[in-house]
Amino acid sequence: MKSLLIKDTTTEERIEIVKNALNFGGADCEGIDMDDMYDDYIFGLRELAEINLEFSERHAGEIKADSAMDRPTRGECSMR
Repeated sequence: MKSLLIKDTTTEERIEIVKNALNFGGADCEGIDMDDMYDDYIFGLRELAEINLEFSERHAGEIKADSAMDRPTRGECSMR
């Protein structure tokens, strides 16, 4: 698997990485514009890990599932 680090990818590759890995296009999850969330990565300002860590810290405990059946699957918005 190719590195996802900014130093190892082009802007075009980062756009495709975000679209393919997260399987969304124009998603808006409960007021969080997922396209905008990853702009810093796409434009080479912050790594994916930094963005994901910040999101996790900010929204920890907000998403709760009653059972495994209620958990979002790939392609669904996880911020229900």
